[in-house]
Amino acid sequence: MKAALFYGTTTGNTGDIAEKIKDEWDAGEIDLFDVADSSIGAVMDYELLIFAIPTWDYGEVQEDWLDIWDEVDSIDFTGKQTAFIGLGDQFGYPEWFVDAMGMLHDKIVAKGGEVVGHWSIEGYEFDESKALTKDKKHFIGLALDEDWQREQTPERLTNWLDQVKLELGLF
Repeated sequence: MKAALFYGTTTGNTGDIAEKIKDEWDAGEIDLFDVADSSIGAVMDYELLIFAIPTWDYGEVQEDWLDIWDEVDSIDFTGKQTAFIGLGDQFGYPEWFVDAMGMLHDKIVAKGGEVVGHWSIEGYEFDESKALTKDKKHFIGLALDEDWQREQTPERLTNWLDQVKLELGLF
């Protein structure tokens, strides 16, 4: 399965996560695209799309993603397997934890994207999030907090990648 990861990063945390995924992805090759330098239209060349997006301030979209936000609406994601990673600060901004991931998810699902990789909310402390499933027991993708739970990232990332590969039948 041809795979790509699209990310935006300001502090470098989301870029670091993208590199870690590339290092751990053992289901073939995965191409990385920083949305600040790459066309989002490249999604058409891939079957599996992973989107990594940090949430800024009060539930806002990171600036590189904001620059292409409207362009995402022009893409047909029908038949594309999609997975999401959101970075946020659950203690500093507990009422907006990983909101940008939820907002991007909603845009892509509205354009036909099929989602894999829901992630349990266990082990997180937050008040609200736009990135929750309807039953509010899972995030729509992997939630990471590099400010307060950085030590949990390696295990969460590995387990989530294994889960995504299993859901896709890649092992």
